[in-house]
Amino acid sequence: MCKELFMKIALTAFVMAAGTMTMIDLVSAEPNQFEKAAAAKVSIDEAIATARENVSGTVVKTELEQKHDRLIWEIEVVTTEKQVKAVHIDAQTGTIIDVEEEKVKSKRIHRRH
Repeated sequence: MCKELFMKIALTAFVMAAGTMTMIDLVSAEPNQFEKAAAAKVSIDEAIATARENVSGTVVKTELEQKHDRLIWEIEVVTTEKQVKAVHIDAQTGTIIDVEEEKVKSKRIHRRH
């Protein structure tokens, strides 16, 4: 009985430690994104509006990235022609840096008969 109790206590301690480490990772990762968002002079709404003015379609993803010492909004848009275009916008000035066509791998479902 003592061995069983020891195993339960050890398992509980292990699970709690793993959960604590996961929470530390999440907490330490979040301030970086918050700092980026606070530093951006162009809001996400303004970046999406700028992207939509230049590429018509549906916005499917937005991301704020640090690239080459610049803060950049990457707005991914699916066009009516089923192309995915990434619009890169300077998060400080709101100007478009470039528009790239993304390569999308087709996921086909293979069915057996």
